[in-house]
Amino acid sequence: MPSQLRYRCLLGVNLALFVAILALVAISSALLSDHALAQSGSSVRPPANAVANAPPERVSTAPERGGNYDIELWKRLRQGVQGTVTIPDAKSGILVQAEGTEWTEFRRVELPQWGGYALAATLSLLLVFYLARGRVRIESGPAGVTIARFSSLERTAHWLMAVSFIAQGLTGLIALYGRDLLIPLMGKTAFASLAHFSKLTHAYVAFAFMVGLALSFVLWLRHNFPNRHDIVWLVKAGGLLSKHSHPPARKFNAGQKILFWLIMIGGVSLSLSGISLLLPFEFPLFAKTFGMLNALGFNLPTVLTPIEEMQYAVTWHSIVALTLLCVIFAHIYIGTIGMVGAFDAMGSGDVDLNWAKEHHSLWVEEELEKNRVVPHGSNTQSQPA
Repeated sequence: MPSQLRYRCLLGVNLALFVAILALVAISSALLSDHALAQSGSSVRPPANAVANAPPERVSTAPERGGNYDIELWKRLRQGVQGTVTIPDAKSGILVQAEGTEWTEFRRVELPQWGGYALAATLSLLLVFYLARGRVRIESGPAGVTIARFSSLERTAHWLMAVSFIAQGLTGLIALYGRDLLIPLMGKTAFASLAHFSKLTHAYVAFAFMVGLALSFVLWLRHNFPNRHDIVWLVKAGGLLSKHSHPPARKFNAGQKILFWLIMIGGVSLSLSGISLLLPFEFPLFAKTFGMLNALGFNLPTVLTPIEEMQYAVTWHSIVALTLLCVIFAHIYIGTIGMVGAFDAMGSGDVDLNWAKEHHSLWVEEELEKNRVVPHGSNTQSQPA
């Protein structure tokens, strides 16, 4: 055999042996890897409700009939088709959440728009009322004697709840309107710092609000149950629309009772939805709530994904907060410039005796029987101009 031919044969045999050795090494590595994985266990654990040896449910994205595969694939993805994943986070099986587009549009456009209308309408009505009615004054003039209206504990509860709510309201408005209103004025960098500070303030001040809310509930619950005098007060609108009309009331009149329950119910709702947002995906609320409402005749969805739960929480939290802001604007107006002598109740805790007789006559009678009238001394109050 010629030497050149012998050389080529030997080279071919060597190459064949080399390829065979590589194949054997690859097969051995794969078998050893599978054996080691079976011995040590997978680092990715299946969900707790997984069925052993059951093949995963697959979602078909291939076209049933001839067509463009890419178009039908993306159409199904945009519809939020639930896929399967081998990690514990099951919500990752949805690549595209279709409802998110609608929610984003509502969050960025409709919610700020209608919230702005509500806030502007409230402030406009208060301005019209002030121009038409003016300040509600003490018709009989200051008595020069005060009566204790609220204790220091009651005022602490009120101001803890009030200041924390105002702080949360301002930071919430920054989150809702800041991108459109503040970035053009202060720039993106400054607004980013403000937004970060607002986020931290909104989250941590929430706990002070909850404490003030709970303390106010305990202190004032017994004074806020309705009675027969509330009907007369409501019919006469508390005497706010006309002079020389002072319907009787106990420590809290019908208007204050309505405010109390709005704040308590709204505050609890804000607190629950807020905790759900502070700890995302840990406390789903709306599927169970919708189920209870459906028992009353509603037709609300009761099967919600974790992402949908968070979207409902953000939406509800914002709507309740904007509603309470409108209510609190009216409360602040009446308690400051709207009514002479009203601020003293939460300022010093003592109010003018004639003011108390005009707005809470039944309560004054009860307090007089307990000898709680405090002489005002030489610092006689004068009627503001």
